[in-house]
Amino acid sequence: MLKRKKEIIQDLKTRVLKASPEEQKGYLAQLMDGYSKLLIDDPVRPFNEENLNEIANNVDYGVLAALDGTWVSYNANYNKNIGRPSLGSGIHTTIMPSPGTNQNTIPGKFSFDTEEYIEKLTFKIVPGGVRNRGGATELFCGAVKYDQTIKSVNKVEGNRELQYAGIHEENGMYLWLSDVYNYAATKKTIEKDRGIHAFSEEDYQNYGYKGEYRNEPLVEVKDENGTSSYILLSQLKEGQKYYEIIPAQEIKPMDGISGPYFIPDYSISRSGVIPHGSTVTLLGDIAPENKDNTVYYLRNGAPQFPTGIKTWDPPHLAISPTMGGAGGPMNLDEPAPSWVHETLTDKNDPGSNKIYTQRIIANDLYPYCVRPDMRLRDTLSGQNIANYVLIQMSSKMKTGAQGGILNVPFVNRFVPTVEIDFRLWIETVIEDGKEILQLQYEQIILFEFDFGNDGGTTSWPHIQVNTLRKIEDIPEDQRKIIEEQFFNAPSGMSMTTPASTESINAPSGCPYHKG
Repeated sequence: MLKRKKEIIQDLKTRVLKASPEEQKGYLAQLMDGYSKLLIDDPVRPFNEENLNEIANNVDYGVLAALDGTWVSYNANYNKNIGRPSLGSGIHTTIMPSPGTNQNTIPGKFSFDTEEYIEKLTFKIVPGGVRNRGGATELFCGAVKYDQTIKSVNKVEGNRELQYAGIHEENGMYLWLSDVYNYAATKKTIEKDRGIHAFSEEDYQNYGYKGEYRNEPLVEVKDENGTSSYILLSQLKEGQKYYEIIPAQEIKPMDGISGPYFIPDYSISRSGVIPHGSTVTLLGDIAPENKDNTVYYLRNGAPQFPTGIKTWDPPHLAISPTMGGAGGPMNLDEPAPSWVHETLTDKNDPGSNKIYTQRIIANDLYPYCVRPDMRLRDTLSGQNIANYVLIQMSSKMKTGAQGGILNVPFVNRFVPTVEIDFRLWIETVIEDGKEILQLQYEQIILFEFDFGNDGGTTSWPHIQVNTLRKIEDIPEDQRKIIEEQFFNAPSGMSMTTPASTESINAPSGCPYHKG
């Protein structure tokens, strides 16, 4: 759980969030100024109803404030490391049950698909903090709505133009979870919410208590003769023995101020609705970097990705260890091994291990079809990255609070979706002497099927990666396609009918065109 100095949050409204693009030099650096980890002995802010509007109107959005706007696919066509230049900067790998199979009886048959895609991802800040009331604890969420539309990019035989078809829609919210307050009871809240019993006949009959409005426990004590009586806890002398405790139903002013205090496990949540029939909640935080015994939440330079044989890292591969491993580690920076293009038999593929994953490695999008985040790495290799923030989230945490996935019965029955792991990089790119914000993400969704030859469960990764920039920061030729596909074309998911690529006028709904 992260916090920021209060004075920095206040200053950001004028220093960063309302600054013009020309004034936003060092935007990400300013936005990340003053972050530290929240500890139990840090000051706790009190909540007062009189300050409700001020608190709500000054809620912290954390690093999520950097997301506000319309982001679209950006392909660094100049990058010689990407051999298939097109606007399809996104890559997805999808593994599904093969027609005719039944996950409980027929092992090893699956359909593999990988495509380049384009995307429009819009974030919109929800003004005012969203108040969550927890009694002595108040949480004000900084909410940011998002809306995502994705279209595949394909070449159709006999047609020179790329074809685009809708394949994914999603919407939801990101929440920044750092604004926590202590709300102690007051005489006003007690009278309003609980009411006051001036005198309790039950207390008098059972315990002999004659006082009014009992807001602390009664305890049973005995005199030297063993005769019982009941007194208030505050009347108990130090070291005096007591035999029974009668809890108080009422509370008193300032109850709750002594804690326990709530420290959220994570700073960020994401809730999403996906029309395949899944609703997801991810939890996470800004991933820190430790250097010279100092913790940094803004990292200098560019994100680092592996090269050579280290590219074979199962958590990021479309081939999971439960799928057999495709015959062992490969250097994905080198051409695919020769067996990928051979006709496999029982002799050159004993145990059918290679044929199980041959179709994945043999794809035209190699090596990105095997490890999609290499596309992110290769995009960065031609860029000057000043700094970045890394957000890591998951639906299934190793410890602490948990997110989750809810699926409709069909998905639960045939394609059980069990976990989502998500990484989001917010980067500062220096181009032509000015700063440009860039997003990169890797999302790994794990499906589970009982497709092992031995009846075991197989984990099948569905991976998506992309690089995006604000629509005003992409080249004109790329922007033209984005406008055609996302602002003047149907946004729904169409598995069969690609959108038109004919030239059209600039759409009025495009945020780049302000007219």
